[in-house]
Amino acid sequence: MELADIRLNYSKHTLNEAASGNNPAELFSHWLKEAVDANVTEPSAMVLSTVSEHNRPSSRVVLLKGFNEGRFVFYSNYNSRKGRDIDSNQFVSLLFFWPELERQVRVEGVVSRESADTSDKYFNSRPLESRIGAIISPQSKVIEGREDLEIKFSELMAQSDPGQLKRPDYWGGYVVDPGVFEFWQGRPSRLHDRIRFRKDQETWIRERLAP
Repeated sequence: MELADIRLNYSKHTLNEAASGNNPAELFSHWLKEAVDANVTEPSAMVLSTVSEHNRPSSRVVLLKGFNEGRFVFYSNYNSRKGRDIDSNQFVSLLFFWPELERQVRVEGVVSRESADTSDKYFNSRPLESRIGAIISPQSKVIEGREDLEIKFSELMAQSDPGQLKRPDYWGGYVVDPGVFEFWQGRPSRLHDRIRFRKDQETWIRERLAP
């Protein structure tokens, strides 16, 4: 089959202005719950896009670890490529895609670091293996091979007291404060529903976009 011939006719749901409401955070929470309830694969997975100091964009999938007061929380190595990009440009975008529900959500916003206390609490809640992985990985750096990581992992695993393993300073949380939400619902004949909320000072303005 040719790639140009691959297409689906979306017809599961609709999205209108009345159903969208006036608060995009509430609508996002509702959609996320529906994705979880529908057993969508990795419902908290989101594409995070950043731009470097040289204006080069890059994207990767990360996991949403909190949605509090309308803000998105994720965790990473501050020295990774995404971390370096964020240090030079705080504008980012997020993309959630739930194909089982024929839905996606786009978010544009400004990112900042989560507090040290909150990052500590989350780090300490992770399985021991995940904490060790965060400590030993020089994320995004070139390494000689996987064997080096496995050796470091085994060494730290053998000597680690979970209660004494502290979060490294180079790893922690980020918070995205959104300025734009766009909710996309697939519809037949490619006449998709697109409802955008953009923030004007403290007010959310709701608009319908052409598909």
